[in-house]
Amino acid sequence: MLRLALDTNVVLDLLHFSDAAAAPIERALREGRAVCFCDAACREELAQVLSRARFGISGGRIRHILDDYAALAQPCADCSAAAVVAAELPPLPLCRDPDDQKFLELARAARADFLVTKDKALLALAKKSARLGFRIAAPETVATLLA
Repeated sequence: MLRLALDTNVVLDLLHFSDAAAAPIERALREGRAVCFCDAACREELAQVLSRARFGISGGRIRHILDDYAALAQPCADCSAAAVVAAELPPLPLCRDPDDQKFLELARAARADFLVTKDKALLALAKKSARLGFRIAAPETVATLLA
């Protein structure tokens, strides 16, 4: 089973925009061929993004998306900083966008195979992430593996 950490834009592609390129990921999650992990910081960011006026999403639809995400994503039991330090892993690279650092932390703490993102700042760290035990990849790359 493939272990995934999804950034907020990928979650939006799956659960709000129904992006066909990400459909194999959603299908694999729903069929149990993959599992994704979340933590409080990632859930909070998703709720904030969904509430932005530019998306025009109703409160009921926001709750539906958050509930769907909660059903798809496993809470990361080892996402505390102490668990990461105890694992004696190399330090994480720093993301150019500090708001995206949480996704690197989640991927490592969840022992993900992939951090799935379209974010250029995270994708720029793809080479550095390999030594940390997970890969950073675009949804299309992971979707190909799951198709």
